[in-house]
Amino acid sequence: MNFREQNDHVVRGLWLLLAQVVTIGVGLLLAYRAVSPEPAPMAGGAAIVRQAVMPDAGSNTAPALGRGFRAVAKRASVSVVNIYTRKAPQRGSPSFDNPNRRRFFGDPEENTEGQSSLGSGVIVASQGYILTNNHVVDGADEIAVLLTDGRPLKAKLVGTDPDTDLAVLKVEADKLQAVTFGSGEGVQTGDIVIAIGNPFGVGQTVTMGIVSATGRSRLGINTYEDFIQTDAAINPGNSGGALVDVDGNLVGINSAIFTQSGGSEGIGFAIPSHIAKKVMEDIIQKGRVTRGWIGVDIREITPELAAELRLKSPGGALVGGVIRGGPAEAGGLQRGDVITLANGKATSDATVLMREVAALAPGEAAEFTVMRNGQEQKLSIKVAIRPPTPPRGRTPR
Repeated sequence: MNFREQNDHVVRGLWLLLAQVVTIGVGLLLAYRAVSPEPAPMAGGAAIVRQAVMPDAGSNTAPALGRGFRAVAKRASVSVVNIYTRKAPQRGSPSFDNPNRRRFFGDPEENTEGQSSLGSGVIVASQGYILTNNHVVDGADEIAVLLTDGRPLKAKLVGTDPDTDLAVLKVEADKLQAVTFGSGEGVQTGDIVIAIGNPFGVGQTVTMGIVSATGRSRLGINTYEDFIQTDAAINPGNSGGALVDVDGNLVGINSAIFTQSGGSEGIGFAIPSHIAKKVMEDIIQKGRVTRGWIGVDIREITPELAAELRLKSPGGALVGGVIRGGPAEAGGLQRGDVITLANGKATSDATVLMREVAALAPGEAAEFTVMRNGQEQKLSIKVAIRPPTPPRGRTPR
């Protein structure tokens, strides 16, 4: 073997050794990745809701397809109950005679035993507090709750808030598993959600969909509307049930469906959990929901009105009237003013203004920015407690 042949033999040996080293290294790296644990996810924010009901934001990341959503359904379903009443809403009650409610909820159906399976509820505290819709228990003489473990319980009505269509019940029982609250404010269009309830009285049912939209209002069914819209199948009987994220955390209380056939048509509405939580806490602690009020009649601003009022844009809320002796009159607000800011928060339309005023603390002064005759003015108004909403008048059918 000459020198060139010897040199080629050595080079081939070195290349072979290098290839073996690389192959072994790659194999070790793949093996390490296969057996090493995944890095721990960053913990989200948490908040205590009444007795140790602890919400978290939830990742909204779909689980492995092999398991589906079984773990989520198992976790959340134990907190959802069926609600029965001894008396269905009758003609003349506010809920029954609201034509918009009949369009969104349909008419109640009585069974042969004289009971009406009117809906669902969510256990929100282990002490026995249950959230549901006001229209589920409206007009009921007696209320019964059926737990997922088969226990039937009598329920006491703690309080209601017709303005948001929410009610709080109380049962006496042990070993209740309360739902964990998620971030209703953090829900976004496209998020996966799961609806749990008792559609048509057939028993607890789980359906899945996505968030179709947020901030839905002007539906004409509640005084205060800020709905999550979803295409998860929601049918009559789901009202008061849970809308949860893919971690099983409550993001909404199922409240209404838009239907022309009486069944789900892919348009359901849920009250965001942060609104439901605030209403629940007020009812439990104070017996009623306290909201701010300034005493004005608010109207939407059309492009034609914006031009007439010399506004640069149609944003804001038009004051159509001021109640005599009310906070707004005392603070200098006048008919024809356009409110653009309420305590520093933009009021893009009348609906937003209603929500912002309701959130103000009664008894405290709030600053309102208004446009009057093309000029900006700032007014200080002492906020009062909003009077109870009067019952709706009877509507012929």
